[in-house]
Amino acid sequence: MKTNLLISARGQITLPADIRKKYHLGDGDIIILEERGGELVLKPAQILEVEYYSDEQISNWVEEDKFKPGERKKLAKKFGSGSKK
Repeated sequence: MKTNLLISARGQITLPADIRKKYHLGDGDIIILEERGGELVLKPAQILEVEYYSDEQISNWVEEDKFKPGERKKLAKKFGSGSKK
């Protein structure tokens, strides 16, 4: 689909309503403008929530992931590789 868009004096463009509906775009949504080989490509952005972890949480995970005594040796023997620590 090709559509002509008019650039305003402030450098703004308006996306046609049918395109906004098709891609579920609304007020405040973000789109990405990408330059590819002399063309301008618009695509909807996907915003992902980022969760931050405390040093304490990370330390707890490290402890939980440690091998129990003899477990590393047992696994190395079973799979024929790895450190014998």
